[in-house]
Amino acid sequence: MQAILNFPDLSPELFSVSLFGIEFALRWYALAYIAGLLLGWRLVVAAVKAPRLWPGDQAPMTPAQVEQLLTWVILGVILGGRLGFVIFYKPGHYLSHPWEIPMLWQGGMAFHGGLLGVIVALVLFTRHNGIPLLSASDALAMATPPGLLFGRIANFINAELWGRPSDVPWAVVFPGELAQYCPGWDQVPCARHPSQLYEAALEGLVLGAVVLWLAWRRDALKRPGWVAGVFFIGYGLARICVEFFRQADFQFVAPDNPMGYAVHWDGIGLTQGQLLSLPMVAVGLIFLAIARRRA
Repeated sequence: MQAILNFPDLSPELFSVSLFGIEFALRWYALAYIAGLLLGWRLVVAAVKAPRLWPGDQAPMTPAQVEQLLTWVILGVILGGRLGFVIFYKPGHYLSHPWEIPMLWQGGMAFHGGLLGVIVALVLFTRHNGIPLLSASDALAMATPPGLLFGRIANFINAELWGRPSDVPWAVVFPGELAQYCPGWDQVPCARHPSQLYEAALEGLVLGAVVLWLAWRRDALKRPGWVAGVFFIGYGLARICVEFFRQADFQFVAPDNPMGYAVHWDGIGLTQGQLLSLPMVAVGLIFLAIARRRA
């Protein structure tokens, strides 16, 4: 008989208060964003305070410029993440309900959209301040994994973005009628892969350890673009792998497409997450080629 791991009794809110009839709450998801941004900022500040890590023993930014960049990154994450979710995952819904687009408190952020927002913010910031783009990209590559780690843990606490039905010993029974909708699955209750924790481990811990090791132990920052390239490839491959265990977005699931592939041919295809991750791998390879050519 399969061992069942029931979802722990966790609230998505740390606390809430009511002021003048309006409910204000601090959610784990918001705390994850804050903690990820702050820890990423401190990692970059530590790196720019160590000139020996950079080309010519000269950091590309000052600590003050890192603080300014943080503001641009926050805007890029929020605007890009929200618009990415709207465009990549629910364009039809938001086309008919455009007033819901700014309603961030209802949830709905896409990593790939947030990444595009950060890239735009980074390009604008570096051009405005005369900062080398490749070295700045390396700095942000070091800063991103903590946010991915905390964000995926928050996804687990929120009981969202769970995995496909599974009978592995660590499969979790997530709450909610939608999580229990497992057509063709005989196990009752339906347990699922805790794919959020898989992503936290691969995208946050493993990838973060790799880029920090390259930056601090292997002099990778002296080859601008190398750390960023490894990050793009690492995230893309990690996301592609985890998508095999993560429940596909239900808007893609159909009787002739039970796996929820965004594109498919005769039952073989790619999920939306895999489709969006392939360009990241390609961009990472381009970064590595540039870094190698400049070495």
